[in-house]
Amino acid sequence: MSDTTTGFFRNRFIQAILVSGILLQTGIWVRNFAILLFVMDRTGNNPLAVSLISVAEFAPIFLFSFIGGTYADRWRPRITMIWCDLLSALSVFLVLLTIIFGTWEAVFFVTFISAILSQFSQPSGMKLFKVHVPGEQLQMGMAMFQTLMAVFMIIGPLLGTFVYQRFGINIAVGVMGVAFLLSAGALTFLPPDKRDAKEKTETDFWGELADGFRYVWLNRVLTVLGGVFIAAGLAVGIIQPLGIFVVIERLGLPKESLQWLMAVNGAAMLLGGGVVMGLSKKIAPQKLLAMGLLVSAISVAVVGLSTSLVITLSFQFLSGLFFPCIHIGINTLILQATREEFVGRVNGVLNPMFMGAMVIMISLAGWLKTQFSLVTMYEVSGALFFAGMLLIVPIFNRSDPRGQDSAGAEAE
Repeated sequence: MSDTTTGFFRNRFIQAILVSGILLQTGIWVRNFAILLFVMDRTGNNPLAVSLISVAEFAPIFLFSFIGGTYADRWRPRITMIWCDLLSALSVFLVLLTIIFGTWEAVFFVTFISAILSQFSQPSGMKLFKVHVPGEQLQMGMAMFQTLMAVFMIIGPLLGTFVYQRFGINIAVGVMGVAFLLSAGALTFLPPDKRDAKEKTETDFWGELADGFRYVWLNRVLTVLGGVFIAAGLAVGIIQPLGIFVVIERLGLPKESLQWLMAVNGAAMLLGGGVVMGLSKKIAPQKLLAMGLLVSAISVAVVGLSTSLVITLSFQFLSGLFFPCIHIGINTLILQATREEFVGRVNGVLNPMFMGAMVIMISLAGWLKTQFSLVTMYEVSGALFFAGMLLIVPIFNRSDPRGQDSAGAEAE
């Protein structure tokens, strides 16, 4: 292990944020699969009910991202993250009481409330990355998070399915709450917020929000990423609730088999994240992003057409192998192209472009499935990923991805 890598993992911020991430991913994946299987059992595999789970997860992200990103630049980020995890845990335990007393539909609120709070916590985490991680290690940091996500893509579905099938929805919801609570405890080990990072309650919230939009508009790299976010959001939203129907209809397997497709995808993501971490200093982030979008376009198109388990698994693996290129490329570009005081607002402007497009398509996915074939929807999704790749062309050969000279000056 190189001195750079060793120093990276000795960073107190990295250690604390990694432990918190592990705990959060545990809660999130138990939530995702336990609620999915529970709702399908309750509704007889109703596609509208399945798409409603995704709406509950992603609609708050679109609605609250602008606000959360701006407040992330005003509040102390460490304290913000701790309080968000504590409130998430409290909301989960309150919903658990509701479920115990007979209102099963309350499971939707577990996802809804934690999604709202994540819009204050996530940009605060990005801001802390900018503060506590040296610039040359940012891409390594994004690769670390991608690797963590990949590990849980493998074990998360297995864990969520096991907890629900073995213990039922009440225990599953309880596990979520404990995971959020422990994550808050881990975040208390983060380095203290800088003394000058005081809440800017005396300044104009709406003025700061407008500054964030102006900063993105005047920064060429960030405007390009905005277009990519919209194209990718539409692509993901079309197929996001439909993976389980690929398993049932195209492959003729029971719904529980979805966990194996996701495990293959996650294993590939783990491998891909490790490769990108090793090459983080050799490949420009915009090139990583373009490669990831192109492979996603091809993989989604083939998965939609396939009726062979071997072919589907192969392209799930290929998609997972290159997915880290998208995640790492986008986040590295954002951090490189954005000054510290604008990190929260830039996330608050860009994320709704992705989430808004995705939520619109997720909301329509159940209805669209009744109007068009599953194959058609997957081919359209693949075409949108390809369109997103084409949008990268204007910045593909830039040696300096920051693109913030004029933006930085004018946005002040």
